[in-house]
Amino acid sequence: MEPTPEQSPHHAYPDHWEADVVLRDGGTARIRPITTDDAERLVSFYEQVSDESKYYRFFAPYPRLSDRDVHRFTHHDYVDRVGLAVTIGGEFIGTVRFDRINDQGRPASAPADEAEVAFLVQDAHQGRGVASALLEHIAAVARERGIRRFAAEVLPANNKMIKVFRDAGYTQQRSFEDGSVHLTLDLEPTEKSLAVQRGREQRAEARSVQRLLAPGSVAVIGTGRTPGGVGRTVLRNLLAAGFTGRTYAVNRAFDEGLATLDGVPAHRSLGEIDERVDLAVIAVPAHRVPEAVADCGEHGVQGLVVLSAGYAERGSAGRELQRELVRQARSYGMRIIGPNAFGIINTAESVRLNASLAPESPARGRIGLFTQSGAIGIALLSGLHRRGAGLSSFISAGNRADVSGNDFLQYSFEDQDTDVALLYLESLGNPRKFTRLARRTAAVKPVVVVKGARHSGTNPPGHAVPVSRIPDATVSALMRQAGVIRVDTVTEMVDAGLLLAGQPLPAGPRVAILGNSESLGLLTYDACLAEGLRPRPPRDLTTAASPQDFRDALAEALADGTCDAVIVTAIPWVGENGEAETGDGEVLAAALRGAAAGGPAKPVAVVHVEIGGLAEALAAASSTAAPRTRPTTLAGRPAAAPGAPTGAAPATATAPTGPGTEAPPETAGAAGTTEPAGTTEPAETAGTAEPEAAEPPARPGRIPAYPAAERAVRAMAEAVKYAQWRRQAATPGKVPEFLDETTDEPGAAALIDTLLGPAPDPRGRPLTHDEARELLGRYGIPVRPTLPAPDPEAAVAAAARLGYPVALKTTAPHLRHRADLGGVRLDLTDEDALRRAYAEVTELLGKPAELLPVVQSMAPRGVDTVVRASIDAAAGAVLSFGLAGAPSELLGDTAHRLVPATDRDAAELIRSIKAAPVLFGWRGSAPVDTPALEELLLRLSRLVDDHPEVVSVALEPVVVAPQGLTVLGATVRLAPPPPRGDLGPRRLPNY
Repeated sequence: MEPTPEQSPHHAYPDHWEADVVLRDGGTARIRPITTDDAERLVSFYEQVSDESKYYRFFAPYPRLSDRDVHRFTHHDYVDRVGLAVTIGGEFIGTVRFDRINDQGRPASAPADEAEVAFLVQDAHQGRGVASALLEHIAAVARERGIRRFAAEVLPANNKMIKVFRDAGYTQQRSFEDGSVHLTLDLEPTEKSLAVQRGREQRAEARSVQRLLAPGSVAVIGTGRTPGGVGRTVLRNLLAAGFTGRTYAVNRAFDEGLATLDGVPAHRSLGEIDERVDLAVIAVPAHRVPEAVADCGEHGVQGLVVLSAGYAERGSAGRELQRELVRQARSYGMRIIGPNAFGIINTAESVRLNASLAPESPARGRIGLFTQSGAIGIALLSGLHRRGAGLSSFISAGNRADVSGNDFLQYSFEDQDTDVALLYLESLGNPRKFTRLARRTAAVKPVVVVKGARHSGTNPPGHAVPVSRIPDATVSALMRQAGVIRVDTVTEMVDAGLLLAGQPLPAGPRVAILGNSESLGLLTYDACLAEGLRPRPPRDLTTAASPQDFRDALAEALADGTCDAVIVTAIPWVGENGEAETGDGEVLAAALRGAAAGGPAKPVAVVHVEIGGLAEALAAASSTAAPRTRPTTLAGRPAAAPGAPTGAAPATATAPTGPGTEAPPETAGAAGTTEPAGTTEPAETAGTAEPEAAEPPARPGRIPAYPAAERAVRAMAEAVKYAQWRRQAATPGKVPEFLDETTDEPGAAALIDTLLGPAPDPRGRPLTHDEARELLGRYGIPVRPTLPAPDPEAAVAAAARLGYPVALKTTAPHLRHRADLGGVRLDLTDEDALRRAYAEVTELLGKPAELLPVVQSMAPRGVDTVVRASIDAAAGAVLSFGLAGAPSELLGDTAHRLVPATDRDAAELIRSIKAAPVLFGWRGSAPVDTPALEELLLRLSRLVDDHPEVVSVALEPVVVAPQGLTVLGATVRLAPPPPRGDLGPRRLPNY
């Protein structure tokens, strides 16, 4: 919405303040600045507010707004006076405004840094989280305009307003003066305020997905009049699955006399249905979708599944259609799955929803599945079905214009029917948020991801979000840091998902192997070694082994305290007539189930070769695990947690009570009425605290079977690594306190401001060697000085100043760090040696003006390493480590961690590269000072975390000696900091 000429021309309409947000109940709304065009909307909004709400806003009866009030509330300069509105369907449902004031409470301009704030929310929309969303956004606006505090005068009886301040997590003060309560809110974000914001975000986004997956009624718009077609297929699948809600067929082309279709009510439009429809499945041509969406919005539909194609996958014209579709749906408060979606499935007994093109609804199970591709979704559904695995939920998001993998993680975190989340992603639209959500979800249940389009660096069609430029190997490392199980193929995803959903997590990497084939056992043994497991020698039961022999051997292996997991290998028995007997799979499955049920809870996997019925029998087995009693979080919901390496829940499950459980209504707003009195929002005190530990399953569930040893072992190895991550996540690392004592953050900030200048170049600037040394020195990172040597005499003078022995180096870009080309000469002990080296280098490589030679004092001998930090616009700050030269540059042997790094991250970083043994005494060499290296990593992490203007740092080489280390070279680049969307108010991606 554009400003009118009546508004201050020097304060342009701030369109970057516009945002779509998800409210507590899962619906969406739009927040935007109020303009002079909003006078009628404001009057209409105020007329729908109750007298009580008006009284709390104005401290007196105030039945209507005067013309002067309307003018004041719609005319803003967007600096000292700002008003924001929350809209649905173009109409106001809530407002907030601030006026800058001075120390005496009078209107003021900058540099005054305090403002008076007031909220008003329509009574019909109170309890939806409108006030908390408005507070997040108006606080961000205020900080942008140099305002540091909000103030409000409140009647003592207005506990609702006081509570909204208290629950926000900001630092606050409260005093009682002249019969009213004076509240002051410090707007500087705190750890608590950020936790509160993310807790609200999690509940809202989880609820928005839950509303889509568990509707009380569904309308299929575009249902064909004759069998066949997309709409009619979805209707048939809904009925075949036994959907527990009400179903309607909608098509404007239906004959007026048509009352039912396939046994369900048939209507020409949603307006003919005498109830509000929760979910609409749209299966009409793209050009008719806007009409259908408008019909849905005007009749209160909560969410859409758009199967229609012809959007961003068709090019720029389709991309614009897709953006308009999202804008239209959000204007009515609806979320979208699609367009070009395959559909959604929820197998919960209380729902039984199959609003998809899948002809058969999958069995009920404990796996949640999200995919951006319909074709991949079909393949995954088919693969899971063939192997007897069930699903709790399924979303095929198509073009992923709105509901994304992040939303699915928010839902999966709470969903009690989901114990493993599988995601096929072609992009990470918000990598910062994804890693944050994945870490939290992985702390309570496994998250398995396949990343498609790994090397294209593109986003889903139509998405206006930053593209991450970091390599795929870095993305994989960051996922691992967040506890995500990253696999390469959908087959590996199914393999891992089956094991994690049916078996407890292993306590360690020790694997017992047993079976009736020596060769298959040896293949399994080799595969275990290749995957980093610690296999015991295979136990050969011989081809004469009976099912009872398998049972006894498995029971013995499970009871062995030196074994953490068991892999059973089996080939068909050879009968007396010399022919293979392949029909005894059910007998062997029963024997293996019996042994697993009677032994300690350890994961078991089976590798089989052509044993008829074995995989099916193992998959069909009911779980023998006792139902888990989940502790209750402060949010009032049962949940599992990090710490104990437990597996998935048993197959038996109850109706969903996770995100489907209504959250308590939101608290009241400030300086007016926003929410009902006496309500609470429990997570405000807990923030995003992790749930408590869940009880491990008493026995394994279904035993997964694999047709190849490598697949079973790879799945087991992923379970081992994930279990180890879970154990470590129970006691997270920390940033050592000594960093606070030995860093000069204010000095570094002042230096950065000076170096960037009052009008910094958006492209940034590299620092000189001396500037980089000074900045790094503020954080306790000394860089060995270098002196320029433009001629032999300057080189000799530099060496005399530094002291022998010295090194002579060329610093020209094409020769930098290339000792193999002869541009580095070391251990020059006197002037003669230095002059000879200078002559040789210039004769070999070129003139001094081209080589840019420098002289540097020698460092103690050690291992050359490279330490880097860089900021990616989408992923955030990343810390990297590797050995200098070929290992990192040629072989890509580099490890990565997100910033800020903890002491555990730093220790893992240097140990996770393949060449790490070189640092720890490989082949009899002296181990180097890894504690000093870890400290360097922590200091660099702290620097880039404290100062986002430091967009890249490369320390190369860092020579790590048996005692201490030396940074010989450093390059630093400064630039205006990129925006940090993860620290701002919550919002959906813009269109």
